Amino acid sequence: MPVDDSSPGDVGAPIVDATDAPRSPHERRRLAWNRRFGLALGVLGAVGVSALLVSSVLAPASAPGEPAGTTGAGATGVGGTETPGAPSGGPSGATTEATPIVGLETYFNEPSHVTTSVTYPQSPPTGGPHSPVWLDCGAHDRAVPKENAVHSLEHGAVWATYDPALAPVDVAALRAALPGDHVIVSPYPGLGSPIVLTTWNVQLRLESAADPRIPAFAAAYLNGPTAPEPGESCSGALAAPGKVG
Repeated sequence: MPVDDSSPGDVGAPIVDATDAPRSPHERRRLAWNRRFGLALGVLGAVGVSALLVSSVLAPASAPGEPAGTTGAGATGVGGTETPGAPSGGPSGATTEATPIVGLETYFNEPSHVTTSVTYPQSPPTGGPHSPVWLDCGAHDRAVPKENAVHSLEHGAVWATYDPALAPVDVAALRAALPGDHVIVSPYPGLGSPIVLTTWNVQLRLESAADPRIPAFAAAYLNGPTAPEPGESCSGALAAPGKVG
């Protein structure tokens, strides 16, 4: 005969849910606080998700290939260039631009060393093949060898040539306007202008030794950006006949 293990007192007794039991005042306060806290968290979460969705929709897109943080004040432009010889800033730190030198003629000549005479496409020459020996810079009272003078141009020299008929006072003024150890001053027969200033691949024709473009030319191109070897020696090589200073 099957054995019933339940006690007589358990038969038919209702099952009591613990949640239906009377709660103490402390327990009721704790449950109410939990409900309010959970509701607050739900509201905050919904607000945060909405804000994230709105910001992702309204945020401006960067231009293709533009890294973040490169626009606005202080951004560096791409592909910008600077005028050769132009000053980069004034006393207050503001950027300034040099006044353009009117009348400049520019050329393209590649440097190379030769041991023969050269027929140059420009007169005076502005560059190209030249002697392995440079001309000692300074003032001369007679024409100088072109192939050696071009080597000095390669080293950053300014070559000031003048018509042999130029008045001595103007020759002296030309020398005074071009001080420095990388300057050649010499007469040049058949010049076609009273004065011609030449540096590598750049030339300027002038009518007067008082022309204010003379110091401007020297400031921009003496040992300047067009010379293949700016700042190299301009002495201790060939002391041409007629050197007077």
